Amino acid sequence: MTEHGVVIVGAGLAAANVASTIREAGDQRPLTIIGDEGRRPYERPGLSKGVLQGKDEPESLYVHDEGWYGKHGIESRFDDPAVALDLAVHEVRLASGESVRYADLVLATGARPRALDIPGVDLPGVHSLRRIPDSLALKESFVEGRRLVVIGAGWIGLEVAAAASEAGVDVTVLEYADVPLRAALGDRLGTYFAALHRKHGVTLRTGVSVTGIEGSGTVTGVRTADELFPADLVLVGVGAVPNTELAQQAGLPVDNGIVVDDRLRSREHVFAIGDVANATNTALGARLRVEHWDNAIRQGKLAGRVLLGQDARYDWQPYFYTDQYDLGMEYVGRSASGDDVVLRGSEDSGEFIAFWQRQGVVTAAMNVNVWDVNDALRALIGRTVDSSRLADGHIELAEL
Repeated sequence: MTEHGVVIVGAGLAAANVASTIREAGDQRPLTIIGDEGRRPYERPGLSKGVLQGKDEPESLYVHDEGWYGKHGIESRFDDPAVALDLAVHEVRLASGESVRYADLVLATGARPRALDIPGVDLPGVHSLRRIPDSLALKESFVEGRRLVVIGAGWIGLEVAAAASEAGVDVTVLEYADVPLRAALGDRLGTYFAALHRKHGVTLRTGVSVTGIEGSGTVTGVRTADELFPADLVLVGVGAVPNTELAQQAGLPVDNGIVVDDRLRSREHVFAIGDVANATNTALGARLRVEHWDNAIRQGKLAGRVLLGQDARYDWQPYFYTDQYDLGMEYVGRSASGDDVVLRGSEDSGEFIAFWQRQGVVTAAMNVNVWDVNDALRALIGRTVDSSRLADGHIELAEL
């Protein structure tokens, strides 16, 4: 048995930022990162963007070079996953049978693709997307003229649809809701993304329920209640499930993630960060679980600062981005389906800023192919601004 100061369970982007923050502050306490992929921490957005599109190599995704962890005195157990936690004795048990003691434990166990409980999901040719091998397998399957059916029109599904379409694949997207991305963007902007994909030749069917995946030896189609869609490959992109099993078995509070406070603490000396953390956000006055790149970085750094004894809180607005075809977008804030939408610029031009308001207060903003404005948009969240001024492109954002 070995003993360590900080043990991080999970070896993703959030974990890497905890380690970086502690070491960059000059703190040399013992530190161990435990993972289950056999890889050092990397950034996942490229899996559905640059790597899948063939523009970037997987090597470009890694947060640090291979020697960084050893050079900084960090013990890496990237291929010996945690199988149990004993909070009473501050111990993590590994698959190898070894145990690691901790003074402080950070759970960064992430999330996994949500599975569909329908026939045929185990057929060869049915994919999910979470890890580097998933992205490489999908990319290899993108052969011109092949038929891809994407189940789910969320961010992953639509990014994969865009990459496949640009590779010459015949793409069909099946979405249960009437409008894609409705939960994130509402009807108007969700409809905009639907039109974007249809313009690029994607068949997008909404308001449909998938009942099964068909094939013999390999996938041949996806069935809904009324129709069979031929397929040579399928991507299931219906959301993600937080990996809370270790926490739950150890008796930590779990509710759509590991419940933590605004300092990311589940209990004394136990923290949770990234996709798995359902954390109290002081800027919004609510708990939320966020599965995006920016949150993994920021919460990793926040946990590092808290472990360094700093008075830091989860106090920022959520942020995410996407790249689809010739569209690049950044979104900051947290809107609701009933919020009013105000546009600055024209949807037809492909360059605009969207604002969401609730009783005159800006709740979120999104810049589409308009760059270097996100900090200005972030500054507007929570402020009361006349909608006519938001829409007036002659008024500088800094003057609102």
